[in-house]
Amino acid sequence: MYKNIIVVFFLIVLTGCSKAQNGKNESSLPATEFSKKLDQTKDAQLVDVRTPGEFRNGHLKNAMNIDWNADDFTEKAKVLDKEKPVFLYCMSGPRSTAAAAKLQEMGFKNVYEMQGGMMKWRNANLPEIKVSTSAGMSLAQYNEILKSETPVLVDFYAEWCAPCKKMEPYLKKMSSEMPDKVKIIRINADENTELCKELNVSALPVLKLYKKEKLVWNNLGFVTEDEVRKRIIQ
Repeated sequence: MYKNIIVVFFLIVLTGCSKAQNGKNESSLPATEFSKKLDQTKDAQLVDVRTPGEFRNGHLKNAMNIDWNADDFTEKAKVLDKEKPVFLYCMSGPRSTAAAAKLQEMGFKNVYEMQGGMMKWRNANLPEIKVSTSAGMSLAQYNEILKSETPVLVDFYAEWCAPCKKMEPYLKKMSSEMPDKVKIIRINADENTELCKELNVSALPVLKLYKKEKLVWNNLGFVTEDEVRKRIIQ
C-alpha cells in the first residue's frame, strides 16, 4: 500500500509539471503560431514593447508601442484591458518575456508573447508596416566590404542587446590594436533589417569571420575576447 501511495504521488507531480509546461508553451508562441493566434483572437490587444525608433523601422499592423525600457511602461500599460487578451513582441524575445511577466503580475489574465520577436517574424516572411524609409546596407554593399586581404569580422548588434554591449568594448579595442590582422565592421541590426533577413541573422549577437571573402566562422551569442582572437589568428 505504501508503494501505491508513492506511485500516486509521483503521478500527481508529473501531471502537475506537464500542465505547467503546457501552459507556458501555450503563452509563448513561435512567429507563425503567434500570427495565427492573433488573427483568430477577438478583441486582441497587440503591443510592441521596443523603442519608438525600432517601432518606426517596422512593426506589426495595429500594434501600439509601449517601450518596456521606458520609465512609464507600467503607467502606460494600465490603458490595456485586463479582461482581454494581450499579445506582446519585441526584437528578439527577452523584453517581451519580461513585459509578459510584469503584465501577469499586474493582473492580466491572457498574455501571449512571440518567441524570437521581430527577427523571427521577418525571417518567416510575415507582413509588417514600415514607417522608416531607410533600407540600410544592401547585400551587394555588404559583399564589397568582404573584399579584403585582411580577415573581416562582422559584428551584428543592437543597442538593446545586453550581450552585444558586453562584447562592444573588446571589439573596439581589437579594432584599434590589430588593424593589420583584422578589419572589424559593426552593423546595427535595427537599421539593416533587410540585410539581416538575407543573411539569416534572426537573433543577436552574431559574429561572422571572413577570410578572402569566405565565411570561416559564424557565432551566435556571447563569446569571449580570447575566443575571438584565437579564431582570427588561426
